[in-house]
Amino acid sequence: MGDGYIVNALEIVVRFNERVILDHACLTIGDSDHLGLVGRNGSGKSTFLKVLTGELTPDTGQVLRAKDLIVGCLPQDFALNPALTVYENVRSGAQWILDLVREFEALPPDSKQHDALEERIHFLDGWNLENRIQTAMSHLKVPDGALSIHTLSGGEQRRIALCRAIISHPDLLILDEPTNHLDPESIEWAVEFLQRYRQAFILVTHDRHFLDQVTSDIVELDGGVFTRYTGNYSDYLEASATRQAIAEVNEQKRQGFLRRELEWVRRGPQARTTKSKSRLDNFYEIAGQAPPEPVLEVDMLIPPPPPLASRVVELINAGLKFGDRPIISNLSFRFEAGSRIGVAGPNGSGKTTLLKLILGQLAPTEGSLKVGTLTQFNYVDQGRCQLNEENTVLQEIADGSEFVIFGDGRISLRSYLKRFLFSDERISSKVKYLSGGERSRLLLARILKNGGNFLVMDEPTNDLDLPTLRVLEETLLAFTGCVLVVSHDRYFLNRVCTGLLVFEGGGRVVHSVGDYDYYLEKKARAAAAQPVPEIRKPAAAEKNAGPAAAKTGRPRKLTWNEARELEKIEPLIEAEEATVARLEALFSSPDFHQQQNGPRTAALVAELDAARQALDRLYARWAELENIKNGQ
Repeated sequence: MGDGYIVNALEIVVRFNERVILDHACLTIGDSDHLGLVGRNGSGKSTFLKVLTGELTPDTGQVLRAKDLIVGCLPQDFALNPALTVYENVRSGAQWILDLVREFEALPPDSKQHDALEERIHFLDGWNLENRIQTAMSHLKVPDGALSIHTLSGGEQRRIALCRAIISHPDLLILDEPTNHLDPESIEWAVEFLQRYRQAFILVTHDRHFLDQVTSDIVELDGGVFTRYTGNYSDYLEASATRQAIAEVNEQKRQGFLRRELEWVRRGPQARTTKSKSRLDNFYEIAGQAPPEPVLEVDMLIPPPPPLASRVVELINAGLKFGDRPIISNLSFRFEAGSRIGVAGPNGSGKTTLLKLILGQLAPTEGSLKVGTLTQFNYVDQGRCQLNEENTVLQEIADGSEFVIFGDGRISLRSYLKRFLFSDERISSKVKYLSGGERSRLLLARILKNGGNFLVMDEPTNDLDLPTLRVLEETLLAFTGCVLVVSHDRYFLNRVCTGLLVFEGGGRVVHSVGDYDYYLEKKARAAAAQPVPEIRKPAAAEKNAGPAAAKTGRPRKLTWNEARELEKIEPLIEAEEATVARLEALFSSPDFHQQQNGPRTAALVAELDAARQALDRLYARWAELENIKNGQ
């Protein structure tokens, strides 16, 4: 296509029945653009991504693509190959690179294509593909590569699909909610990966910290058309606010002009005899212009909480074990009215288990839990309860009542739903016709109307658009009861929380006052203050290295075999870490025994111990080889 552009979407129109999703939308993507696509849920973001991949053909318009363009994609509704293992599914994302390698290896040495293919594979880092696969699987906490995908959760399968999309370094990477089901460590690795990414990508995400870190431009989809802003998400917010303020000022000027001209028009023909016809034409032209569309915001309502007693919830040396595996150890914490506590930590560390412990769904195996007499829980489950596809929006929320009780008053269900941006038409629509964002808003509306004074939320930010997220944050900040929220959304935790409970491994849960950034800052300072332990070579290694060093007077270098071993040891470490993480997640799962794992507990514990010991040996050998390499 020239000029560094790889995709040019021209005058794209997509209609669903009578609804126009994309209205002559145009967007050009350069060969190194790092784009964030934002807009309300239902505005057409995922629809446009499907147009880019060719999955959806627009009603009119065209998408021009660079020749031989390679596209990698993580869609909302992905599919894995059930006949392949975890590793085979991931590796299939680089099939085109594997085909290049196979073609290169089949060429005779004197082939004219030899050099060109070798250069292409080298540019794509194709010779290092296996290492890149192992590294990505490890950092994204993908389950063991030999497993069948039939045994995995939806979150685990989504991490596999993300890994499959990124490992081939495509010319255009398309990611729809890539941070869903990733823990903070995996998100930070994904941030670093995309910051270094040389090719183009376009992504949709509700994670504003992620958007801030990885994007160079923000593309807003509103009213079926695109507006592009230079900079990251923070820059976009500032520019968008400025643009809206200018539009409001211009509208005020337009209304003032119309009032003045209307007075002149109403004076009748005699007053206009000396006026030019063009002035009258100008009046009708400006009067016919539509004012800017009002920006509708969700008005998220939570019934005012009843008062709390002096004791809300108190954990006293509380602990919980599954078998011999500690999930929570010796945790003492007292919740106070008005506190907003975030729960953070890696996937599988026990965050949801802590919520269920506090809610009384699980009993502590040590210590105690005391709940105040006036404490009323309202639980927003991570999976959210299921919606009935055949119910209308109104039926799904009614529960036999036409009103929502707010303190001493009440509000009709229709008025309540309109606060969550459901029009009369959508209120009467069946659930099966709702977009993903509308479903999330409906679920929140249904759960939040139940009231309570202790709000417990497990990943409430999943599938919410950015404007709705901002309103949820404002709602929680104004809530006078107590809030306990699990989230991987760093921006959300920073904005909402007065303190954190963080899982740091081995059942250890620490309390940190303040937001998530402050916790990370304290942790970094503590790590920097720790002395670096001196790593000693094993005695056998010193004995073997001694004579060579004594003869030459210089530290010995790695042998050829040791150098090859060092190259291969990091992927082995990462694979063993993934095995340990998988087993730890299995033990920390609240439905461990429901999945009939009880009889296998001893074998699983032995497998976990063996994996940890193997990991220790690999780390020790890696340190030994690194010391030799560095002349120590």
